[in-house]
Amino acid sequence: MVSWIISRIVVLAFGTLYPAYSSYKAVKTKNVKEYVKWMMYWIVFALFSTAETATDLLLSWFPFYFELKIAFVIWLLSPYTKGSSVLYRKFVHPTLSNKEKEIDEYIAQAKDRSYETMMKFGKRGLNLAANAAVTAATKGQGVLSDKLRSFSMQDLTLINTEDELDLRTSEVRSRRDHMDEMSSGASTLPRARSSSVRQSNICASGSDYRVPRQSGKVWK
Repeated sequence: MVSWIISRIVVLAFGTLYPAYSSYKAVKTKNVKEYVKWMMYWIVFALFSTAETATDLLLSWFPFYFELKIAFVIWLLSPYTKGSSVLYRKFVHPTLSNKEKEIDEYIAQAKDRSYETMMKFGKRGLNLAANAAVTAATKGQGVLSDKLRSFSMQDLTLINTEDELDLRTSEVRSRRDHMDEMSSGASTLPRARSSSVRQSNICASGSDYRVPRQSGKVWK
């Protein structure tokens, strides 16, 4: 585990970051010699990274495997050994020059096939999306119609209940008004009777207290 961590640190620091900065310096200074040197290194390092994904799965159990990886990266970078230049000139460049036409044809076919497959998958995806949108719209319309129906039934029931409540309240009000009228009429009757009785009493008293006529006699 420790050797794996150390190898990853060495590969990232010395195999990636340092060559990237050196490539930046070569492009900035427009030094053709350094530019060619680091281009050869990046080609070799790309092949190394591709092979590393397979060897890590198959040969990681091998003794001193990670130590050998560290030594290989240092060998590629070392200005004394110039391992990247050696590998490129002796193995990579001759192999690529012999297989260059076949590789170009394969890349062109892969581009065409990838374009066709992308168009096919794109059409299928659009068809699926359109079908999904149509089904969702139909389902949504069905749900909306059901909700509107339920809402309309609820509104009708609410209207009926409101009408019944209005009728009941009007009946109650009419009954209250009728009772008020009855009570007011009953209260005015004794008042009228009492006033008539008072008037009759006054009239009777007036008839009893008549003024006596003066006769020829003088009252002393």
